[in-house]
Amino acid sequence: MKKVAFLAGARPNYMKIFPVWKAVSAARLPMIPSLIHTGQHYDELMSGVFFRDFQMPKPTHFLGVGSGPHGLQTAKVMIALEELFTQERPDLLVVSGDVNSTMAGALVAAKMGVPVVHIEAGLRSFDRTMPEEINRIVTDAISDLLLTSSRDADEHLLHEGIPAAKIRFVGNVMIDSLVALLPKAMESSKPRELAVEGRSFVLVTLHRPSNVDDPTRLQLLMKSLAELAAQAPVVFPVHPRTRRMLEQLSSQQAGNGLKLTEPLSYLDFVALESQAALVVTDSGGIQEETSYLGIPCLTIRANTERPVTVTSGTNRLLDPARESLTAAAQAALKTGRRKTPCPIEGWEGRAAERIAKVLQQFLGL
Repeated sequence: MKKVAFLAGARPNYMKIFPVWKAVSAARLPMIPSLIHTGQHYDELMSGVFFRDFQMPKPTHFLGVGSGPHGLQTAKVMIALEELFTQERPDLLVVSGDVNSTMAGALVAAKMGVPVVHIEAGLRSFDRTMPEEINRIVTDAISDLLLTSSRDADEHLLHEGIPAAKIRFVGNVMIDSLVALLPKAMESSKPRELAVEGRSFVLVTLHRPSNVDDPTRLQLLMKSLAELAAQAPVVFPVHPRTRRMLEQLSSQQAGNGLKLTEPLSYLDFVALESQAALVVTDSGGIQEETSYLGIPCLTIRANTERPVTVTSGTNRLLDPARESLTAAAQAALKTGRRKTPCPIEGWEGRAAERIAKVLQQFLGL
């Protein structure tokens, strides 16, 4: 029996790790899986509720690293993981995405001779001012098996000198979570509680430092959202990082159609996302989910590591300092939803099955 450790640290990791965990369990492979939760996201709304939504067992190990500056957080994960791997050495570490825990886990495993598999490898924004871009580059450089969600990711890795034998296109496992839980999400009462059920409304998420750490930028965004809310209800689940900044701004008050809420569970969020007429975000995963669902998405960023959502999905990049968010939103609302199935290869809800088979082959089981 091979010991396989799955590492999760922040909210985006859960949607990528859980489908694979379930696929491995369903395949009854000769593996002993363990789930390591670093605690990078640690409160109930950003972490605990996801385990219930996905009906996952409690983590085998909880490291409790908490929040903090990038260097400190990364170091705390590495120290805790090195101690854990010294006591309970896995035969394989599976990491996903691009958060600090992902890079820290890959570094520790590589230095200790534990093979690393990276789910969602090869994504590139080509913007090294983004901490996530550094995490992606480092993790891919030291991983033994790189599982990609889009064909352009394969090309990026090959261009960086990664041997083709290490790369496997498996599709987008985030979509597996969405497909699996969408029926259950539709039972959520959250749209009704927020008085947007059956209405044309806009869903917003903002959390990236480039948008929320600059008071001038955040003030501009809040002003634009207020203008938009005068035309249609705007639901804005507020990330803890964003809320800290909003507390310093007069624009924190929700008025008219602007509804600020606490972070939502995955099921409640998907319920709103699937019924929204438009999504405004700076999240990577939401660009993918809206492309699958066919919902217009305006991404408040200068670039994206998921260009396929722009070329083949429903996503559009927008800089509100150069272009009116209100005007772009009106145009997107007029265009409406895509009525055909998602055209992106491998985004159909079966990526986890393919990943389980690749892991089986990699371990020689």
